[in-house]
Amino acid sequence: MNQPMNVLFVTVDQWRGDCLSAQDHPVVKTPNLDALAADGVLFANHFGQCAPCGPSRASLLTGMYAMNHRSVRNGTPLDARFTNIALEARAKGYTPGLIGYTDTSHDPRQYPSDDPVLKTTAGTLHGFDQLVPGSEAGCDGVKLWIEELAAKGYPVPSAEIDIYNPLVTGETAQTLYRSEDSDTAFIIDHAVTAIETQKTAPWFLHLSLLRPHPPFIASAPYNTMYPPDDMPDPCDPEAATDHPFLAFVRRHHLDLEGLDQAGHQADPAAMRQLRATYYGLISEVDHHLGRLIGYLKETGQYDSTLIVFTSDHGEQLWDHGVLGKEHFYDQSYHIPLIIKQPGSDMARGRVVTEFTEAIDLMSTVLDVIEQEIPPQCDGHSLRPFLQGETPGNWRTEVCWELDFRDNKHGIAQQELGLGAQDCSLCVIRDARFKYVHFGALPPLFFDLVNDPDELHNLAGDPAYAPQILTYAQKMLSWRLAHADRTLTGLYLSADGPKRAMP
Repeated sequence: MNQPMNVLFVTVDQWRGDCLSAQDHPVVKTPNLDALAADGVLFANHFGQCAPCGPSRASLLTGMYAMNHRSVRNGTPLDARFTNIALEARAKGYTPGLIGYTDTSHDPRQYPSDDPVLKTTAGTLHGFDQLVPGSEAGCDGVKLWIEELAAKGYPVPSAEIDIYNPLVTGETAQTLYRSEDSDTAFIIDHAVTAIETQKTAPWFLHLSLLRPHPPFIASAPYNTMYPPDDMPDPCDPEAATDHPFLAFVRRHHLDLEGLDQAGHQADPAAMRQLRATYYGLISEVDHHLGRLIGYLKETGQYDSTLIVFTSDHGEQLWDHGVLGKEHFYDQSYHIPLIIKQPGSDMARGRVVTEFTEAIDLMSTVLDVIEQEIPPQCDGHSLRPFLQGETPGNWRTEVCWELDFRDNKHGIAQQELGLGAQDCSLCVIRDARFKYVHFGALPPLFFDLVNDPDELHNLAGDPAYAPQILTYAQKMLSWRLAHADRTLTGLYLSADGPKRAMP
């Protein structure tokens, strides 16, 4: 590293990969992120590793597939033996700060049984200093943000989640608070304050923004920015294949986050309004990120800051008849990624179409700041792409996983007649085909060239049996290659432990 480099690592929540105007989305506008992409590199085929929030962030921040870190549900503890991006950045001399949340469920073997950290799924990942205590987004809202709203004179409801109740004026609904006081503005305001105190040394700041995650309610003017009648229609759920998992998800609309199911039946007008609100939330995030980027430029820090923008997972938005992210479809896993590396003018404005994965980001950040990448990382550094190169033998497919067991009530297990360990699926997808393997349910297979909306399951078609076998074998080879190898890359010698040949 020729000069000290700041790191700004931004995650949003539940943002689909197609929802950038730089990705030619037909409706949503994201001018500030488009400008960031023009200064950096846009990864057009970037995919998350798992859902929901806790598991996806475990993969993002440890660089590991879910099959290795095994924090597969919100609330499933993350094994304390794993390192992560924050701990490794500390080894380089940074003091990583966090504003927002990592949704970490901590290893109970490391704490007394009555420790408060074991009573929440919204813990902070080891290695990060929480700079704004109370900025964690839990089920009751962001506590410090609520307190600040009250101090500004807003009538704060007794139940904090009710701060998202809509204020209806005529035919429009908006939040009880102004955009300049929104939960997104709150994070950005505190980010500016945090950076102002870090001017004398390179800083590492992780911002975790809630939006466009539900509740689907936006502040003015973003609540009316996109006319509902202009919204693209969701793909036809009636044309989708019949499958036990599909039927189960449609019955429950998993991950509605407290929204009224009766209010989200397949009414075309309500579906269009939901999409319009979702896009408005995205544009609000884009606006406030623009304020932060503007601050970095004004203070002369923009050119010396590595900026990463991504999401934990996507959102179905009524595609295939469901909301949320706990599915196998691309809409739940295709996510945005923009990286601006200081001094990489050769790649400025580049659009990378090769497949990349969330597990690549820990390796990438550590590579850019010149910190050794730990053996646990399943991903690969994207630094060559940032320097205008294309690595040889780069992956030609992506993989992701979903564990859909219900730890609390056992609903999935009961309704599908499965054991908890059988409630899982894994996907391998390339540019042509997509194979979905279930632990104890029939597989699915889609021809993405002729059926890009994944409406026709070919798994029962004898004509596709050879391709299905090929992709099942690819998945098995993928798992063999990436099984936990923390120590398998070492060997003991007369001179002590040494790294094995790659």
